[in-house]
Amino acid sequence: MEVNESTYLRWRNQYGGMKSEEANRLKQLEDENKRLKELAFDLSLDNKMLKYISEGN
Repeated sequence: MEVNESTYLRWRNQYGGMKSEEANRLKQLEDENKRLKELAFDLSLDNKMLKYISEGN
């Protein structure tokens, strides 16, 4: 497969006992979690900007 041994071992430790459906679901959840974290950051930044503007600075 031409995959580095360290990469293979990391994958095996992370996904070792999972079926392919479970691994796909985990990847989907990780992607969703990333999007939600970005959204939370954006909302927090918007909130700080609005507070700064409302103070009249």
